[in-house]
Amino acid sequence: MKQILLIGTGGTIASKESENGLVPAISADEILSFIPEVRDLCRITAYQLFNLDSTNMTPENWIGIADFIRDNYEIYDGFVITHGTDTMSYSVAALSYLIQNSRKPIVFTGSQKSIYERDSDARNNLLNAFIFASDDDAFGVRLVFDNKILIGTRTRKTHTKSFNAFESIDYPSVGIFRDHRIIYYIKEDKPEGDVRFFSSLNSNIFLLKLIPGLDEKIFGYIRENYDGVVIESFGVGGVPSYPSENYSREIEKMIRKGITIIMATQVPYEGSDIELYQVGYHLKERFDLLEASTMTLETSVVKLMWVLAQTRDKDEIRRLFYTPIDKDILI
Repeated sequence: MKQILLIGTGGTIASKESENGLVPAISADEILSFIPEVRDLCRITAYQLFNLDSTNMTPENWIGIADFIRDNYEIYDGFVITHGTDTMSYSVAALSYLIQNSRKPIVFTGSQKSIYERDSDARNNLLNAFIFASDDDAFGVRLVFDNKILIGTRTRKTHTKSFNAFESIDYPSVGIFRDHRIIYYIKEDKPEGDVRFFSSLNSNIFLLKLIPGLDEKIFGYIRENYDGVVIESFGVGGVPSYPSENYSREIEKMIRKGITIIMATQVPYEGSDIELYQVGYHLKERFDLLEASTMTLETSVVKLMWVLAQTRDKDEIRRLFYTPIDKDILI
């Protein structure tokens, strides 16, 4: 039987009612008691790493999860991480960069209702996560949720309450579960070579969502306080070219100071293409800005954290950002 390590981090799946709303309070061992049938599938060791509402998850917590897996990587055949849904897309993307080329499955799951509730989706999601973690063909960082298997770098939470909370953006699901049986849509060979672990992220990143008429003073604040910024623009991307051209001047100041700028889009599907319209073309031509292209917004932010922790050299930043990692950018 496969040896699987369950890592509890909190979230709705581990929550109980309090007088102030749901609060993570259930241990990883308690969670296992709700799916006794899993004991016939694999041998499980449960460890409570922390117990957080995922709203309180930080890059330091992501590094903590990755370091814990690194310390136990040779002992176990797979890993299941229970996590809150609100920031799970960021976390599963972060682990995709902190743990690369893994031949073993690292599986995130959670639920929209506490495992204590009778009509919860938690038991189904958790059992499927262990089934996938025990499968001989499984590998890499994945999200198992609502009978779907999603690549970590392609996920986004799209529903706040429904059980079908997550979608794979611009990339097919790896597979689905039907009556707790895996049906693969995409089946690939496991990666060659050794797993690679990283232990640092530069969290000094700002995500700027443009709105019509936004005061350009925000760019000055970013310039003085951050190492990188992802600009979430309209449509395929671009920056408003009001008659004052203040935005362009502020972007030039940031570039001169060595701040890395990534142009992204507020639209969930089909990615950015900032050269399509004049409002983006002149920026691309003048500043040769990096753009998120087909990356999800969550992946763009986390990948920039990972890249800037590796280097501050402009050419190396470009190379690393555009190097595909586990289907994060489709070029």
